[in-house]
Amino acid sequence: MRLALALLCGITLTGAALAQNITVSGTVVVEQKGKELADRSGAIVWLTPIGRPAEPETPTHAFRLAQKDKHFDPHLLVIPQGAQVDFPNKDPFFHNVFSLHDGVRFDLGLYEGGSSKAVRFTRPGASYIFCNIHPEMSAVIMVMSTRYYAVSDSNGAYKIADVPPGEYQFSIWYERAQSEQLKALARRITVSSAPVSIEQLTLHQTPGIADHHKNKFGMDYETQPVYRTP
Repeated sequence: MRLALALLCGITLTGAALAQNITVSGTVVVEQKGKELADRSGAIVWLTPIGRPAEPETPTHAFRLAQKDKHFDPHLLVIPQGAQVDFPNKDPFFHNVFSLHDGVRFDLGLYEGGSSKAVRFTRPGASYIFCNIHPEMSAVIMVMSTRYYAVSDSNGAYKIADVPPGEYQFSIWYERAQSEQLKALARRITVSSAPVSIEQLTLHQTPGIADHHKNKFGMDYETQPVYRTP
């Protein structure tokens, strides 16, 4: 009897474990003026539970968005809500990192090469990051309020692993897609006991915020001297 109960409990626990290990996957295609682009990376998809609280991921470390050769590295950074991001300056001149669009708003001011500043991102959504000295510098920090998310690779493939059964709102974000299109691609999905495959999604690339942004004063950039570290 004890052996039978142990086997039954083992089967029940195994079934429960498997039920928690569901994947939601799919692919995206990126088009520009009717032509498919070879690089389909950078689309973020996520699941928001319906009828129960979201399950945010607990930040376990600080993230980093470096400034090097007048670029941000990486260009796209996806982090859990509440995480800290360090902004080290690895150039031999000054930078002024700021974000004044939707998301977390901040202005780190001028700081020299070899130094670093940090910001904690407590508000979910996209924060567009720029430098007030170098207009070619741009990045996006996407803050997630759910642990169920993924980023498409260069082939457009994505996979969200370990999703518990339930009802979810499926959402997608892409830096150079119109918000109306992204809203139209959102949907409600049901996760049960089998992997979920989302039909292929097509994103139409258009000019983004980084292509026409202003400086932190809301004005066009002017030619400025390079502020080198002494």
